[in-house]
Amino acid sequence: MAPIINLIFFILNALLDLLWWAIVISAILSWLFAFDVINRRNQFVYNVATFLDRVTDPILRPFRKIIPTIGGVDISPIIVLLLLRGVQLFILPALQNTLLNLLG
Repeated sequence: MAPIINLIFFILNALLDLLWWAIVISAILSWLFAFDVINRRNQFVYNVATFLDRVTDPILRPFRKIIPTIGGVDISPIIVLLLLRGVQLFILPALQNTLLNLLG
């Protein structure tokens, strides 16, 4: 049973890593759009930006409602990134160890 639990937590950790990178890349793309370095007229850029927005918006939207922008800068991605790392570093290992101890 322990290998299955380890696999599940490995997959959860990998998914959180992918989400972390999606938020980082989405934030960088938004800065590049804002400074007119790249634009959405390029089909590839448009598809990547749309995909990342669809993946990250459901996670960022509740935080954007709570956290105001500071000087026109949205800091909600930073808060979400910190929370994701906190979950990865503290909550997932503690939960994994607890489950492994309960099952023997």
